[in-house]
Amino acid sequence: MIDDTIAKIEGRLQQINSMKEENKTQLLNLLSTLKLEIEELAKTEGKHAESIAGFTSISTHEATRQDKDPQHLKHSIDELASSVEGFEVSHPTLVGTVNALCVMLSNLGI
Repeated sequence: MIDDTIAKIEGRLQQINSMKEENKTQLLNLLSTLKLEIEELAKTEGKHAESIAGFTSISTHEATRQDKDPQHLKHSIDELASSVEGFEVSHPTLVGTVNALCVMLSNLGI
């Protein structure tokens, strides 16, 4: 399920033509790192890993929509950020990656 979710996000990002190539590359790199981190987390915290992948999907969808709704985008990014709370010590790369992803998606919504 997690691999499918990440693959769908990657596909969505690949199809966006209105995004700068540099931004698309950065997002895909972050997503690649996130995938590895989520797979590691899933070994011990399966439901949390699925939740993070789901919120990443929703946030990416909201940030890349043609008709953006700033409230929905903010809410989805806030949920994504809160989905990694408590993992700062055990999975610092995961938290850092999600935070970077949140900032980037938020900036896309401007």
